[in-house]
Amino acid sequence: MISKTDAAPVPESLPKQMLIFALPIMAMNILQLMFNAADMVVVGRFSGSAALAAVGATGSLINLIVNLFMGLSVGTTVVLANDYGAGNYGEIKQTVHTSMAVSIISGVVVMFVGLAFCVPLLEVMGTPQDIIAASALYMKIYFLGLPASMVYNFGAAILRAVGDSRRPMYFLTVSGVINVVLNLLFVAAFRMGVAGVAWATVISQYVAMGLIILSLSRSHGPIRYELRQTAINKEKLVKIVRIGLPAGLQGLLFSISNVMIQSAVNSFGSVVVAASAAAGNVEGFVATTTNAFYNAAITFTGQRMGAEDYDGIDTVFKVCIGYVFGIWLLVGGATMYLGPTLLGFYTTNPEVIAVGMQRMRLLMAIYFTCGTMNVVPGITRAMGYSILPMLCTLIGACLLRIVWLATFFAWHPTVTTLFLCYPVTWTIAGLGQVGIFFYARRQVRQKAGALGTVPAASVPAK
Repeated sequence: MISKTDAAPVPESLPKQMLIFALPIMAMNILQLMFNAADMVVVGRFSGSAALAAVGATGSLINLIVNLFMGLSVGTTVVLANDYGAGNYGEIKQTVHTSMAVSIISGVVVMFVGLAFCVPLLEVMGTPQDIIAASALYMKIYFLGLPASMVYNFGAAILRAVGDSRRPMYFLTVSGVINVVLNLLFVAAFRMGVAGVAWATVISQYVAMGLIILSLSRSHGPIRYELRQTAINKEKLVKIVRIGLPAGLQGLLFSISNVMIQSAVNSFGSVVVAASAAAGNVEGFVATTTNAFYNAAITFTGQRMGAEDYDGIDTVFKVCIGYVFGIWLLVGGATMYLGPTLLGFYTTNPEVIAVGMQRMRLLMAIYFTCGTMNVVPGITRAMGYSILPMLCTLIGACLLRIVWLATFFAWHPTVTTLFLCYPVTWTIAGLGQVGIFFYARRQVRQKAGALGTVPAASVPAK
C-alpha cells in the first residue's frame, strides 16, 4: 500500500478535491514564473532592454528542443494514476524506475542537441544581430541544466500521479529562492549579464533535482526510488511512450509554430522582441494558473479510468471548464488592469511597455479559449486517447498559425496582425479539443458496455 505520506488527504466533493490538488501546482507554476520573471527583471533592469530581448528571444527555441521529451512525463502520470486508481500497487515500482531512467537519458540527449544546434537555429529565426551573441551564450549555459530539469519534472509527475502535488511545490520554492539570490549576486553585483542569469538557473535546477530524488528515495511504498534499480521495463516504457509521445509531439509542433511567430517578432527589431517577451511573461501567470488543472485533469481522470468510474470523468470535465472560466475572469482581468505596472517591472522603456500592452489587450480578451485548449486534452489523454489531441493542436493551432503568417500577416505585416494569430487559433483548437473529448467519452462508454462493465459510483481521489 501507499502510505499516508505519499498521498495527500482529500475532502469529499470533487471540486474541492481538484482545487486542493491543483492549488500547490498552481502555486508552483506561479513561483516558477516569478522566478523566470526575476531573471528577466534583473537582466532588464541591470543590463538593459537589449539583454532583456536576448533572454526573451530564446524561450520558444528552448521549448522547441525540450518539449518532445518533456511530454513523456505526461505518460508517467497517466500510467501511474491508472495503476493507483485500480489498486495495482505492484506495478507502480516498475513505472517509477522506468520513468527515472527515461528522464536521465532524455536530459542528456536534450542537452547535447541544444548545445549543438542553438546558434544555427537562432540564425534561422532571424534573431537581431545586436542580441544574437548574448542569446547564444544564454542558451549554451541553460542547456547544461537540462538533465536536472528533466529528472525534476519526471519526479514531480510521479508524486502528482499518487495525489501529492505539495512536495514538488516546496522543492521548486527552495530552488527558486536560490535562483533569485544568485541572479542578484551574478547580475547586479558581479555584472555577469545574461551569463549570470543562465548560471543562476542551472544551479537552481540541480538543487530541485537533488530534492526530488531525495524525496522519492525516502518515500515509503511502491513510489520509493532506489538508484541501483534504475532500469527500463519494456512494457512500462511502451505504455509511457504511447501516452507521452503524442503529448510531446504536440508540444514540439506547438513550439515550431511559436518559433515561426518569434521569427516574425524578431523582424520588428529588439524593442518589439523585448515587449513581446515581457508581455508573454506576464500573460504566463494566467496560463500557468489554468494549466494547473491540466495536471489535475490527468490525475483525476486517470484514477477514475482505473476504477472504471466513467460518470466521474464527466464531472472532472465540468469542473475543469468551470475553473478555467473563473480564472480567466479573475486573474485575466487583474492582469489587464495592472498591465502597465507589471510591465514596468521589466523595463522603464515606454515604447516597450506600449507594445507589450498592445499584445496583452489582444490576447487577454479571449484567453478562456487558450485555457480550454490546454486543459481538456489532459482528460482525453488520461482516457487513453493521446493521438487525437495532438492532431487537433497540429491542425487547429500549429498549421493554422503557419497559414496565418503566410496570408494575413504577409498581406498586412503589422504587430497587431501578428499577435491576432493567437486568439484565432486558440478558439479553433479549443473547440476541436472539446469535440474530441466527447468523441473519446462515447468510445470509452461503448467499450465498457461491450465488456459488460458497470460504471462505478464516485471514486475518491487517492
